[in-house]
Amino acid sequence: MKNYELVTIINPNLSSKVDAIKSDLEKLLSDNSFNIVKTEDIGRRQLAYTINNHHKGHYLIYSLEGNPAGLSEIESKLKYNESIIRYTVLKVFSHSDADSALFVESNTKKKQQADNPAEENKSKEVKESAEIAKDTSSKGEENE
Repeated sequence: MKNYELVTIINPNLSSKVDAIKSDLEKLLSDNSFNIVKTEDIGRRQLAYTINNHHKGHYLIYSLEGNPAGLSEIESKLKYNESIIRYTVLKVFSHSDADSALFVESNTKKKQQADNPAEENKSKEVKESAEIAKDTSSKGEENE
């Protein structure tokens, strides 16, 4: 048995159906004799670059144990699954009991937003007012 990590990015338009997609993935993995050690549902995040005209994606990370022979079938099913916009399977030496950095960061952001919802609105207002001031100052320079 070898150790793997599977990272999937799900189409953000299907965020409401993540539970169904997640159960289908888990069934696919168990059908190919992979044991799921740990699952992390990161949630929606901004992508580093656009994938299929999507700027966000819903991340799922699985820690797996299994036979490498079943890996090719899993990858072929993931490749043609239209709800998954990107995936990768990594071989790891051992599984970490700690949460992934993405999971910790997303939980920290969620907690901060829950604690200070007014802060987010203030920062948006500050950015908007800075953009307006920049626009008006550049128009004043053009008139001179």
